[in-house]
Formats: sequence, structure tokens, C-alpha cells
Amino acid sequence: MRYLTFALAKGRLAGKAMDMLRGLGVDCREFYDPNTRRLIFADEERKMRFFLAKASDVPTYVEYGAADIGVVGRDTILEERRRIYEVMDLGIGKCKMCVCGPESSRELLRHRQLIRVATKYPVIAKDYFYNHRQQTVEIIKLNGSVELAPLVGLSEVIVDIVETGTTLRENGLSVLEEICPLSARMVVNQVSMKMENERITALIGQLRKQIPGNDAAGRRSNENSAFK
Repeated sequence: MRYLTFALAKGRLAGKAMDMLRGLGVDCREFYDPNTRRLIFADEERKMRFFLAKASDVPTYVEYGAADIGVVGRDTILEERRRIYEVMDLGIGKCKMCVCGPESSRELLRHRQLIRVATKYPVIAKDYFYNHRQQTVEIIKLNGSVELAPLVGLSEVIVDIVETGTTLRENGLSVLEEICPLSARMVVNQVSMKMENERITALIGQLRKQIPGNDAAGRRSNENSAFK
């Protein structure tokens, strides 16, 4: 039996995902060792192995088959648009993608004026404004704290992830529009889903039992609009 390989987005999602798998009996103690320098962790009995990757790289590893399964936020799936199956919502890491800015920008949105939008997520922003709002905007890609952009006049609004909204409020900004809900998702390589269907389907079924109300269905993540 070959290994099932998992690519996990570094950070809290990886820890929460491993905790869920440990609840199913997966034994990967080295993952929890803060002093380990290993890059790949394995449960030899169940023939599963795991590695951590930057969130934006997880869909790439899965698309090209370096990983059979990935765990990553839906924001990354929507932004990267890789040819992968999004098979279930894990119900962890819940937050929202939003259009944010000062209250004065609300009128600009209402009248669909030409504005500048700063964001770390240009694909999601373009899809939302062009396809959902039918509004022409200039999108500015940033890598750092996008909340700064409207404060210094770089943009009228931002598109970013909102969890608690504390940073927005402390800087005189607010949520102007909600784009879509976000959470951690399990994604699967298209070939792996066919070749290892029994094992992967069984794993999905076991995990789903831990998540009441999960409405996930296997589908290609890059064929769905986030805003339908």
C-alpha cells in the first residue's frame, strides 16, 4: 500500500487539521515535537505522510501530485485557481473575505464609481468587482498590511480577510461589503481521487462525522464562483 501524502498550510490550520486526524487514530507524534527539523512526518501503520508548506503553495503541490491531499484556506483555493477537487469544508479557521474602508467610501461603492482597490488577493478582488458587482476598478496588489492603503490615500477600499474586525476598527475602517465566507478546506489531486478513491472517500467520511452540518461536495475548486 502506497503512502497518502498530505500538504498542510503552515500555521494554525496545520495544527488543527492534525488534531482532527489524531482524533481518527492517526499517530504522528513527531509533528508535535517543537525541536524536530524533519520536513516530512509519517504514520507508518496507516501509510500516511505529512509535510508543511506555505499556504499559497499547497494547491500547487496537490495539482501536480506531489501531495494527494491538501488542507488550506478557501481564500487560497479561490486565489490560486488550481485544477484540484475541493472535497469538504473542515469547519475550522472560519472568517470572511470583505471589502473594507472608511465610511466615506460606501457611497463610491453604491454608485459604482471608478476606485482603487488594494489587496493581497487580486484574483478574488477582480472576480468580485468585475463579475459580481459589474464595477470597473483599479486593483493594486500589496503584500503587507493592506489596512494602511486607504489611510495614506493609496486606495479607496481594500479587499481582505476579516476575522474579528479589531484592526479595522482601531484604524477607523469598517466592513463595507461581505464577499464570501472562508474556512479550511480539504482538496484532492484529480488522479489521486480516482486511484485512491476508496481510502480517500473513507477518510472524508470519517472526518465528516466530526463536523455536524457539513455540506461539502466534491467539485473542482476553480469552476465555482465564490459569490454565487
